[in-house]
Amino acid sequence: MIELKNICKNYFSTKKIEVLKNINFIFKPGKIYSLIGPSGSGKSTLLNLISLIDKPSSGYIKLDKHKIDDKNNNERDNIRSKKIGIIYQDKNLLSDFTTLENVYMARLSLDNDKKKAVLDAKNMIKKVGLGNRLSHFPSELSGGESQRVAISRALINSPDIVLADEPTGNLDHKNARDIFKLLFSLKNKKRIIIFATHNRHFADMSDCKLSLINGNISTVNARN
Repeated sequence: MIELKNICKNYFSTKKIEVLKNINFIFKPGKIYSLIGPSGSGKSTLLNLISLIDKPSSGYIKLDKHKIDDKNNNERDNIRSKKIGIIYQDKNLLSDFTTLENVYMARLSLDNDKKKAVLDAKNMIKKVGLGNRLSHFPSELSGGESQRVAISRALINSPDIVLADEPTGNLDHKNARDIFKLLFSLKNKKRIIIFATHNRHFADMSDCKLSLINGNISTVNARN
């Protein structure tokens, strides 16, 4: 369970910019959540806070009733590597590494067992239909294939939380549909999936659609 309590996030340039304002929400396991809202509404900021990449200006986050200590970076890094899988719009694949290497290196964060990491990575990559692309570099993959590698990397540690920030923003409709079909297949009773999208069709497929406007969050629809 993820609990956001009085979360605010501000940035400062020539003046104070309030991106998120007093956000309170509980994400429950077994559900898929979509985040919608105009560009600049704070969707990516919220995902970065939940992923523990960024820290709130005020308020706090609880994971499984454990309050995250914003000053303990080692704890945050450890939780993120073991419990959270992140899928980005631009994939963030390492260009000098193969499909297999991009995925198994993420697995090493668990126990540094390379043999097990390679085996798990091969199995994960095959599950997303890229068993014949193990030795290919990102430049040799299509956009849809690259995003499947990114999903494999995000899932390699069997995370309880899967976060996706505009995961199909750079893909055509067919590839986008295939990626979302894959994303929705990851649902299980212990996992929370949260994705940000501008595509209302895909957003409507979620169990709960959340709208972010002017730094405030509201539930658009929710299924039991």
